Amino acid sequence: MARRRWIADTWDEATASISGDQAAHLIRVLRAQAGMEFDIVAGGQVWHGVIAGITGDAVRFNLVAEVEADPALPVTLLLSVFKFDRMEWAIEKATELGAERIVPVIARRSEKHLAQAAASRAERWRRVAMEASKQARRSDVPRVDDPLPLRTAIREEGEYVRLVLAEQERSTTLRSALAEALAAAGDDAPTIRIAVGPEGGWTGEEEAMFDAESWKAVSLGPRILRVETAAITAMAVAAALLE
Repeated sequence: MARRRWIADTWDEATASISGDQAAHLIRVLRAQAGMEFDIVAGGQVWHGVIAGITGDAVRFNLVAEVEADPALPVTLLLSVFKFDRMEWAIEKATELGAERIVPVIARRSEKHLAQAAASRAERWRRVAMEASKQARRSDVPRVDDPLPLRTAIREEGEYVRLVLAEQERSTTLRSALAEALAAAGDDAPTIRIAVGPEGGWTGEEEAMFDAESWKAVSLGPRILRVETAAITAMAVAAALLE
């Protein structure tokens, strides 16, 4: 039977500790006791951990041995802010599929009241990603950034394969663009950024911005997809090619 997984708040070479809501659940619901065994994510690695002690609302583990675990995929998802319940679902599923980083972006067609409230939701989105990481038994938690204006997000410097999902694109699919990038990279997996537009799609001005910053327009096919469906489909395509 697989051991339950927790994500350490603090750690060193031999021990790790959890606190807050995680520890409260372990102590009060699972009735934590010294000697109980769990998997612990600490420092980007997974460890076989044994409870060494409980102090107040914190649980300390001895790290016994490293557990083999797959790393995150080198994929950053730029996700235009949309209805929060559906956005949380998209973040959860992107985490399960291996996204390394999620950047909420404010696009021209992002609903104004959602754009204004997005900054206050960032911590909740991080908690969603953490819980999804535990559920998916990941060895890490994806980074979820504070919301950024689209113009700022797409100008981040670095060696990336930059792909933007665009409704008007028909000839170049996401799959073919990723396959081409992987072939060109050889043995080194490229770092990939995929931008997913808001409900209503990108404006002409935004499409011109992407073009000016060397983003390649790609398609998921002829069907019109909701934002969350497009995000998860894009991550699934990337995962199928990268893993």
